[in-house]
Amino acid sequence: MIEFRRIDLFTRPFEEDGVGVVAGPGDDCALTSPRPGTLLVSKVDELVEGVHFGPAFRPEEIGHKALAVALSDLGAAGAIPRWFLVALGLPDRIDDRFLARMAKGMAALASRCRVTLIGGNLSRAGELSLAVTTLGEVRPEAALRRSGAEPGDELWITGTLGGAALGLRLLAAGRPRRITPALRAQLTPEPRLAIGAIAGRYARAAIDVSDGLLQDLGHLCDRSGVGARVDAAAIPLSRELLRRAGGDALRLALTGGEDYELLFAVPRAKAASFRRAADRAGVPFTRIGAIEAGGGIRVVGPDGRELPLPARRGWDHWAG
Repeated sequence: MIEFRRIDLFTRPFEEDGVGVVAGPGDDCALTSPRPGTLLVSKVDELVEGVHFGPAFRPEEIGHKALAVALSDLGAAGAIPRWFLVALGLPDRIDDRFLARMAKGMAALASRCRVTLIGGNLSRAGELSLAVTTLGEVRPEAALRRSGAEPGDELWITGTLGGAALGLRLLAAGRPRRITPALRAQLTPEPRLAIGAIAGRYARAAIDVSDGLLQDLGHLCDRSGVGARVDAAAIPLSRELLRRAGGDALRLALTGGEDYELLFAVPRAKAASFRRAADRAGVPFTRIGAIEAGGGIRVVGPDGRELPLPARRGWDHWAG
Protein backbone atom coordinates (compact mmCIF):
# COMPACT_ATOMS: atom_id res chain seq x y z
CA MET A 1 0.00 0.00 0.00
CA ILE A 2 1.76 3.15 -1.25
CA GLU A 3 -0.36 5.48 0.90
CA PHE A 4 0.57 3.83 4.21
CA ARG A 5 4.21 3.50 3.22
CA ARG A 6 4.32 7.24 2.53
CA ILE A 7 2.59 8.03 5.82
CA ASP A 8 5.28 6.05 7.58
CA LEU A 9 7.96 7.81 5.54
CA PHE A 10 6.63 11.24 6.51
CA THR A 11 6.11 10.53 10.22
CA ARG A 12 9.43 8.75 10.76
CA PRO A 13 11.56 11.87 11.59
CA PHE A 14 9.19 13.09 14.30
CA GLU A 15 9.55 12.36 18.00
CA GLU A 16 6.85 9.95 19.15
CA ASP A 17 6.44 10.96 22.78
CA GLY A 18 5.18 14.34 23.91
CA VAL A 19 3.57 16.01 26.89
CA GLY A 20 -0.01 14.87 27.30
CA VAL A 21 -0.04 12.49 24.29
CA VAL A 22 -2.18 9.40 24.94
CA ALA A 23 -2.40 8.20 21.32
CA GLY A 24 -0.81 9.68 18.23
CA PRO A 25 -0.21 8.65 14.61
CA GLY A 26 -1.53 5.17 13.83
CA ASP A 27 -4.96 5.50 15.45
CA ASP A 28 -8.12 6.89 13.87
CA CYS A 29 -8.01 9.85 16.24
CA ALA A 30 -5.33 11.45 18.38
CA LEU A 31 -5.89 11.47 22.13
CA THR A 32 -4.32 14.20 24.23
CA SER A 33 -4.68 15.32 27.81
CA PRO A 34 -4.32 19.07 28.44
CA ARG A 35 -2.97 20.08 31.82
CA PRO A 36 -5.59 20.81 34.48
CA GLY A 37 -6.59 24.46 34.65
CA THR A 38 -5.65 25.28 31.05
CA LEU A 39 -7.63 26.15 27.95
CA LEU A 40 -7.04 24.28 24.68
CA VAL A 41 -5.94 26.71 21.95
CA SER A 42 -6.37 25.61 18.31
CA LYS A 43 -5.26 27.02 14.97
CA VAL A 44 -5.26 25.68 11.40
CA ASP A 45 -3.18 27.19 8.61
CA GLU A 46 -2.48 26.04 5.07
CA LEU A 47 0.34 26.51 2.60
CA VAL A 48 -0.52 25.99 -1.07
CA GLU A 49 1.98 25.71 -3.89
CA GLY A 50 1.88 28.72 -6.19
CA VAL A 51 0.23 30.86 -3.53
CA HIS A 52 2.45 30.61 -0.45
CA PHE A 53 5.61 29.10 -1.93
CA GLY A 54 7.18 28.49 -5.32
CA PRO A 55 10.05 26.64 -6.99
CA ALA A 56 12.70 28.63 -5.10
CA PHE A 57 11.73 26.84 -1.88
CA ARG A 58 13.56 23.67 -0.92
CA PRO A 59 11.50 20.81 0.54
CA GLU A 60 12.90 21.34 4.04
CA GLU A 61 11.88 25.00 3.90
CA ILE A 62 8.33 24.15 2.84
CA GLY A 63 7.94 21.80 5.79
CA HIS A 64 9.46 24.32 8.19
CA LYS A 65 7.30 27.20 7.03
CA ALA A 66 4.05 25.22 7.09
CA LEU A 67 4.52 24.51 10.79
CA ALA A 68 5.99 27.91 11.66
CA VAL A 69 3.07 29.97 10.37
CA ALA A 70 0.56 27.93 12.39
CA LEU A 71 2.69 28.09 15.54
CA SER A 72 2.93 31.88 15.24
CA ASP A 73 -0.77 32.28 15.99
CA LEU A 74 -0.41 30.24 19.17
CA GLY A 75 2.31 32.66 20.25
CA ALA A 76 -0.07 35.56 19.71
CA ALA A 77 -2.65 33.79 21.90
CA GLY A 78 -0.15 33.52 24.74
CA ALA A 79 -0.24 29.73 24.47
CA ILE A 80 2.43 27.07 24.91
CA PRO A 81 2.34 24.79 21.83
CA ARG A 82 1.92 21.10 22.57
CA TRP A 83 0.68 19.15 19.52
CA PHE A 84 -0.02 19.44 15.81
CA LEU A 85 -1.67 17.56 12.93
CA VAL A 86 -0.77 17.73 9.22
CA ALA A 87 -2.98 17.13 6.19
CA LEU A 88 -0.90 16.72 3.02
CA GLY A 89 -2.13 17.06 -0.56
CA LEU A 90 0.50 15.43 -2.77
CA PRO A 91 0.66 15.62 -6.56
CA ASP A 92 2.08 12.63 -8.43
CA ARG A 93 5.37 14.40 -9.15
CA ILE A 94 6.27 14.55 -5.43
CA ASP A 95 8.58 11.58 -4.91
CA ASP A 96 9.61 9.88 -1.69
CA ARG A 97 12.85 11.83 -1.42
CA PHE A 98 11.04 15.18 -1.63
CA LEU A 99 8.49 13.99 0.96
CA ALA A 100 11.20 12.82 3.36
CA ARG A 101 13.08 16.13 3.07
CA MET A 102 9.88 18.10 3.68
CA ALA A 103 9.22 16.04 6.81
CA LYS A 104 12.79 16.56 7.98
CA GLY A 105 12.43 20.34 7.84
CA MET A 106 9.15 20.25 9.72
CA ALA A 107 10.45 17.78 12.31
CA ALA A 108 13.52 19.92 13.06
CA LEU A 109 11.33 22.92 13.91
CA ALA A 110 8.92 20.73 15.89
CA SER A 111 11.81 19.43 17.99
CA ARG A 112 13.11 22.94 18.73
CA CYS A 113 9.61 24.16 19.65
CA ARG A 114 8.82 21.01 21.69
CA VAL A 115 5.61 20.34 19.80
CA THR A 116 4.55 16.79 18.93
CA LEU A 117 3.00 15.43 15.72
CA ILE A 118 -0.12 13.50 16.76
CA GLY A 119 -1.80 12.71 13.42
CA GLY A 120 -3.08 13.98 10.10
CA ASN A 121 -4.05 12.88 6.62
CA LEU A 122 -2.52 12.26 3.21
CA SER A 123 -4.30 12.51 -0.14
CA ARG A 124 -3.56 12.79 -3.82
CA ALA A 125 -3.91 16.34 -5.17
CA GLY A 126 -3.25 18.52 -8.20
CA GLU A 127 -0.90 20.87 -6.31
CA LEU A 128 1.20 20.44 -3.20
CA SER A 129 -0.52 21.69 -0.04
CA LEU A 130 0.12 21.38 3.69
CA ALA A 131 -2.66 22.13 6.19
CA VAL A 132 -1.29 22.25 9.73
CA THR A 133 -3.45 22.33 12.86
CA THR A 134 -1.59 23.38 15.99
CA LEU A 135 -2.87 22.83 19.53
CA GLY A 136 -1.60 24.48 22.69
CA GLU A 137 -2.41 25.29 26.28
CA VAL A 138 -2.88 28.55 28.12
CA ARG A 139 -4.17 29.45 31.55
CA PRO A 140 -7.43 31.40 31.26
CA GLU A 141 -6.02 34.53 32.89
CA ALA A 142 -3.08 34.59 30.43
CA ALA A 143 -5.03 33.99 27.19
CA LEU A 144 -4.68 36.79 24.63
CA ARG A 145 -7.16 37.69 21.91
CA ARG A 146 -7.51 40.42 19.31
CA SER A 147 -10.11 42.06 21.52
CA GLY A 148 -9.23 43.77 24.78
CA ALA A 149 -7.06 46.73 23.69
CA GLU A 150 -7.95 50.06 25.33
CA PRO A 151 -7.13 53.71 24.51
CA GLY A 152 -3.75 54.63 25.94
CA ASP A 153 -2.26 51.15 25.53
CA GLU A 154 1.15 51.13 23.90
CA LEU A 155 1.78 49.14 20.72
CA TRP A 156 4.86 46.93 20.87
CA ILE A 157 6.17 44.62 18.16
CA THR A 158 8.87 41.97 18.03
CA GLY A 159 11.71 41.87 15.51
CA THR A 160 11.75 43.88 12.29
CA LEU A 161 9.15 44.33 9.56
CA GLY A 162 9.28 44.14 5.78
CA GLY A 163 12.03 41.54 5.51
CA ALA A 164 9.81 38.71 4.28
CA ALA A 165 8.26 40.93 1.61
CA LEU A 166 11.74 41.89 0.43
CA GLY A 167 12.71 38.21 0.45
CA LEU A 168 9.74 37.38 -1.76
CA ARG A 169 10.77 40.12 -4.17
CA LEU A 170 14.33 38.75 -4.32
CA LEU A 171 13.12 35.18 -4.94
CA ALA A 172 11.13 36.33 -7.97
CA ALA A 173 14.44 36.43 -9.86
CA GLY A 174 15.38 32.91 -8.74
CA ARG A 175 17.11 31.55 -5.67
CA PRO A 176 20.37 33.39 -4.91
CA ARG A 177 23.42 31.46 -3.78
CA ARG A 178 23.73 33.45 -0.56
CA ILE A 179 20.72 33.40 1.76
CA THR A 180 20.40 36.79 3.46
CA PRO A 181 18.26 37.57 6.55
CA ALA A 182 15.43 38.83 4.30
CA LEU A 183 15.43 35.58 2.36
CA ARG A 184 15.44 33.58 5.60
CA ALA A 185 12.46 35.61 6.81
CA GLN A 186 10.55 34.45 3.72
CA LEU A 187 11.87 30.88 3.49
CA THR A 188 12.11 29.84 7.15
CA PRO A 189 10.34 32.26 9.50
CA GLU A 190 10.80 31.62 13.21
CA PRO A 191 7.66 31.77 15.39
CA ARG A 192 8.00 34.06 18.42
CA LEU A 193 6.95 31.52 21.02
CA ALA A 194 9.22 32.61 23.89
CA ILE A 195 7.65 36.06 24.22
CA GLY A 196 4.16 34.75 23.45
CA ALA A 197 4.27 32.36 26.39
CA ILE A 198 4.87 35.22 28.89
CA ALA A 199 2.89 37.98 27.18
CA GLY A 200 -0.39 37.21 28.95
CA ARG A 201 1.05 38.70 32.15
CA TYR A 202 1.41 42.09 30.52
CA ALA A 203 -0.53 42.59 27.28
CA ARG A 204 -4.26 43.19 26.85
CA ALA A 205 -4.49 42.08 23.19
CA ALA A 206 -2.23 40.59 20.52
CA ILE A 207 -2.03 39.44 16.92
CA ASP A 208 0.64 37.95 14.67
CA VAL A 209 1.67 40.02 11.68
CA SER A 210 1.09 37.62 8.82
CA ASP A 211 -0.84 39.74 6.31
CA GLY A 212 0.81 43.13 6.86
CA LEU A 213 1.10 45.48 9.84
CA LEU A 214 -1.71 47.81 8.79
CA GLN A 215 -4.11 45.01 7.94
CA ASP A 216 -3.44 42.97 11.08
CA LEU A 217 -3.48 46.01 13.36
CA GLY A 218 -6.79 46.87 11.73
CA HIS A 219 -8.15 43.45 12.78
CA LEU A 220 -7.04 44.07 16.37
CA CYS A 221 -8.61 47.54 16.38
CA ASP A 222 -11.88 46.30 14.89
CA ARG A 223 -12.22 43.52 17.46
CA SER A 224 -11.33 45.89 20.32
CA GLY A 225 -13.48 48.80 19.10
CA VAL A 226 -10.57 51.25 19.07
CA GLY A 227 -8.24 53.10 16.72
CA ALA A 228 -4.44 53.32 16.60
CA ARG A 229 -1.55 55.66 15.89
CA VAL A 230 1.58 54.23 14.29
CA ASP A 231 4.81 56.25 14.47
CA ALA A 232 6.49 55.75 11.11
CA ALA A 233 9.96 56.61 12.43
CA ALA A 234 9.67 53.95 15.15
CA ILE A 235 8.90 51.00 12.87
CA PRO A 236 11.86 48.60 13.08
CA LEU A 237 13.48 48.18 9.65
CA SER A 238 16.51 46.04 8.94
CA ARG A 239 19.60 47.50 7.30
CA GLU A 240 19.13 45.08 4.41
CA LEU A 241 15.60 46.37 3.81
CA LEU A 242 16.75 50.00 3.88
CA ARG A 243 19.66 49.26 1.55
CA ARG A 244 17.76 47.19 -0.99
CA ALA A 245 14.28 48.74 -0.91
CA GLY A 246 15.21 52.37 -0.35
CA GLY A 247 12.15 54.61 -0.48
CA ASP A 248 9.87 51.58 -0.66
CA ALA A 249 11.04 50.21 2.70
CA LEU A 250 8.27 51.78 4.79
CA ARG A 251 5.52 50.52 2.47
CA LEU A 252 6.90 46.97 2.61
CA ALA A 253 7.02 47.16 6.41
CA LEU A 254 3.45 48.45 6.64
CA THR A 255 1.81 46.16 4.10
CA GLY A 256 4.21 43.39 3.04
CA GLY A 257 3.15 40.63 5.43
CA GLU A 258 4.64 37.20 6.23
CA ASP A 259 6.92 38.63 8.92
CA TYR A 260 5.22 36.50 11.62
CA GLU A 261 6.22 38.98 14.28
CA LEU A 262 3.90 39.52 17.26
CA LEU A 263 2.10 42.80 17.92
CA PHE A 264 0.89 43.58 21.45
CA ALA A 265 -1.32 46.23 23.04
CA VAL A 266 0.22 46.81 26.46
CA PRO A 267 -1.09 49.05 29.28
CA ARG A 268 1.38 51.89 29.83
CA ALA A 269 1.87 50.88 33.47
CA LYS A 270 3.09 47.41 32.40
CA ALA A 271 5.19 48.43 29.38
CA ALA A 272 8.52 48.71 31.19
CA SER A 273 8.05 45.30 32.84
CA PHE A 274 7.11 43.76 29.50
CA ARG A 275 10.20 45.24 27.90
CA ARG A 276 12.40 43.73 30.62
CA ALA A 277 10.73 40.34 30.15
CA ALA A 278 11.37 40.53 26.41
CA ASP A 279 15.03 41.39 27.07
CA ARG A 280 15.39 38.38 29.37
CA ALA A 281 13.84 36.18 26.67
CA GLY A 282 16.30 37.59 24.10
CA VAL A 283 13.52 38.98 21.91
CA PRO A 284 14.04 42.35 20.14
CA PHE A 285 11.06 44.56 20.94
CA THR A 286 10.03 48.04 19.75
CA ARG A 287 7.30 50.50 20.72
CA ILE A 288 5.68 51.68 17.48
CA GLY A 289 2.64 53.66 18.59
CA ALA A 290 -0.46 53.59 20.75
CA ILE A 291 -4.11 52.64 20.86
CA GLU A 292 -6.51 55.58 20.47
CA ALA A 293 -10.20 56.13 21.07
CA GLY A 294 -12.47 56.03 18.06
CA GLY A 295 -11.61 54.01 14.97
CA GLY A 296 -9.16 53.84 12.09
CA ILE A 297 -5.38 53.82 11.93
CA ARG A 298 -3.18 56.90 11.61
CA VAL A 299 0.44 56.66 10.44
CA VAL A 300 2.32 59.71 11.70
CA GLY A 301 5.64 61.00 10.39
CA PRO A 302 8.52 62.42 12.47
CA ASP A 303 7.07 65.92 12.08
CA GLY A 304 3.74 64.87 13.54
CA ARG A 305 1.88 65.00 10.25
CA GLU A 306 -0.28 62.11 9.11
CA LEU A 307 1.05 60.15 6.15
CA PRO A 308 -1.29 58.91 3.42
CA LEU A 309 -2.18 55.26 3.89
CA PRO A 310 -1.37 52.83 1.06
CA ALA A 311 -4.37 51.79 -1.05
CA ARG A 312 -3.60 48.17 -0.22
CA ARG A 313 -3.15 47.52 3.50
CA GLY A 314 -1.86 43.93 3.22
CA TRP A 315 -2.35 40.49 1.74
CA ASP A 316 -5.78 39.45 0.48
CA HIS A 317 -6.24 36.14 -1.38
CA TRP A 318 -8.99 37.59 -3.57
CA ALA A 319 -7.63 41.09 -4.16
CA GLY A 320 -5.96 40.04 -7.44
